[in-house]
Amino acid sequence: MGLRRKGREYALQLLFGSDLSGTAQPTTGRPVGDLPAFWAQRRAAPEVQSFAESLVRGVAAHEDDIDAVISRHAKNWVMARMAAVDRNVLRVAVYELLYAPEIPERVVLNEAIDIAKKYGGVDSGAFVNGVLDDIVRHEPGVMAQREADRVDAGHGRR
Repeated sequence: MGLRRKGREYALQLLFGSDLSGTAQPTTGRPVGDLPAFWAQRRAAPEVQSFAESLVRGVAAHEDDIDAVISRHAKNWVMARMAAVDRNVLRVAVYELLYAPEIPERVVLNEAIDIAKKYGGVDSGAFVNGVLDDIVRHEPGVMAQREADRVDAGHGRR
């Protein structure tokens, strides 16, 4: 398993735990959960820890905006009623789509769908795929980022 995949899985675990325990701090931008205790129980390379923590911090700092994007595209679903795994997989993916332009869109989608299948319910992969597909096709921030990437690629900046 790749280092970034493992980092995404750890970010999901941290966000999931805080989501269920109510320790998330979305408006402060501080990490959620007890990071030292979390890492003490795992053998993770420093770069995996760093990537996971950057995802967690990013989601925490932008959680209100990320949740608004998800809510606009999760037809007939309210955030609170989504499975916690699905909700947090989507949060990580939307964070990456909006705020980590160096990560290719296809990678974000594939990773999110695979992680949802691994940790979620029977329909989690399809649910996450459907919501992310709608976001990629219709969310202005993601569409603008894709257009900027196309322009940069056309000028040899990629």
